[in-house]
This record gives sequence, structure tokens and C-alpha cells, in this order.
Amino acid sequence: MADHQDDGPPTVLVVEDEFIIALDLTETVQDLGYAIDGPYADRENALKAIGRHLPDCAILDVNIRDGEVYPLADVLEKAGVPIIFHTSQAEPREVKQRYPRALACPKPYRLNMLTEVLKRATGGTMRPKAA
Repeated sequence: MADHQDDGPPTVLVVEDEFIIALDLTETVQDLGYAIDGPYADRENALKAIGRHLPDCAILDVNIRDGEVYPLADVLEKAGVPIIFHTSQAEPREVKQRYPRALACPKPYRLNMLTEVLKRATGGTMRPKAA
């Protein structure tokens, strides 16, 4: 498994299979000063990405193109990557039992909530966005 990179803004892995939602989410996260890895619509490509470079946190939709995102979430959790579930499909209690440290930002997200969970997931430390 790859290591985290320490230069530049925190990197957020985005896994979302609905194109418009993925586009909106990635643009919003970038506008907040984070670097983006993705968006990925399936586990296979997201797993390849984290094999090259671990993100500082991940925003995951639960139901993606190749099934549930949980196998990817398991790998991220084991690697110590904070997870934000961004979904309207999963039962919050089930997700919280399985991933007690994970955060949630329900669909559709509110900017203030997304901002807050990203700060919590990345430890509240923003590095300046590279020019």
C-alpha cells in the first residue's frame, strides 16, 4: 500500500458513480482548498488509486457501479484513512456500527456540513492550496 504525501493541500479521494453528483462534489471540495483524487465510479479503480497514493481522507458513496463500497472502506480504514460516507442509501446505524470512526454527510450535502466534516476528517489543518 502506498504512503500519504505531505506536500500541498490534503488529498480527498472521491468515490461516486453518479456523474453530476461526482462533478459537483469534486469541484466543491477543490474550491474548499483540497486536492482531489478521482472521482472514481467503482471500487476497482479506487483501489488502484490508493495503491499508488493514500489520500488524507475519502468521501464514499455506499452504492457504486460495481456494488457496495464497503470492501474499499475496509482497506481505507485499515490504512488509517478517515472516511466520510456521502449517501442517501445506507442506514446510518448500520454504517456507524461497521465504521465507528467514520463521518457522514448525507445527500444532498449542505456546504456548511461538508466543510465541517472535511475539517474533522483532515484534523482541521489546511495547507495552502498550490498555485
